[in-house]
Amino acid sequence: MVEHGGMSREADFFESFRGRLEAIAYRMLGSAGDAEDAVQDTFLRWHAADRELIETPEAWLTKVLTNLCLSQLRSARVRRETYVGQWLPEPVLAGDRMLGPADTAEQRESVSMAMLTLMERLSPNERVVYVLREAFGYPHREIAEILDLTEANCQQVFRRAKQHLAAGRSRGEVDAGAAEKIVRGFLAAALSGDTEPLVRLLTDDAVSVADGGGRVPARRTPIVGAPDIARYLARVFRPTDAKRAMLGGDGLAFHAVVVNGGPALLAQTGDRAFGVFCLDVGPDGVAAIHLQVNPAKLERITRQWAAAGPHRPIASAW
Repeated sequence: MVEHGGMSREADFFESFRGRLEAIAYRMLGSAGDAEDAVQDTFLRWHAADRELIETPEAWLTKVLTNLCLSQLRSARVRRETYVGQWLPEPVLAGDRMLGPADTAEQRESVSMAMLTLMERLSPNERVVYVLREAFGYPHREIAEILDLTEANCQQVFRRAKQHLAAGRSRGEVDAGAAEKIVRGFLAAALSGDTEPLVRLLTDDAVSVADGGGRVPARRTPIVGAPDIARYLARVFRPTDAKRAMLGGDGLAFHAVVVNGGPALLAQTGDRAFGVFCLDVGPDGVAAIHLQVNPAKLERITRQWAAAGPHRPIASAW
């Protein structure tokens, strides 16, 4: 009985940190599913450990999780080489604990779709150091201990990471009301059948990236420039018999949502999310569109959207 009570207390202690660990892992991996797996593996190691030898439980958990994430990041580099098309992070709805703390601009920025995409360019060590320092405020001394580096080397890695990510600084924060207005304007332009309204919404050097994972038709290379993106989007939103057949006759319902802290358009068919358009908005217009249509990366958002429903769409089509 005593042992059972002790195990229960240890499990409760871990659960009190689970949300923070998930938020760290999501930023490191860009995948909510992989983050959950890494945290669960951390729990199994915590459960099996001799906790009398663990002086600082939070530091121990963070180190175990970080090493698991590092292993995944290194193997992910190999997997990306065979990934079909462009790889984009898994989108997460506002309010999901996977997003973690959002008290500072750095914390909010670190989970934006644009920043998570940019972080794919970092080495595994650079990404881990950047996340722990910038988003969670860990001292370089602690990060160095986690990674078995010197403190000076850790600081150097952090500076390198920030240099690589300098182009992806936040373009400004958007609240839910502003996000809905932006998304409504984008959807109206996309459904108009005319490219000119879309060109006006986009910056001249805008970039559009789509991730179908080889499971759903999606452009396999980025599109650069407002005119080319506008023509592409006009084709994407144009109804055809083939698209209706692919959706099984359910059509699409469009919703304005906030995803990873930014405005997004969620396209729903039946009871599942079919696609999420994440809009990176700056003072001159929409600077980037990240389109996620890989079904494997829409499972979590489908569950959470359904749980928070019912929802009234801002438009329907097809």
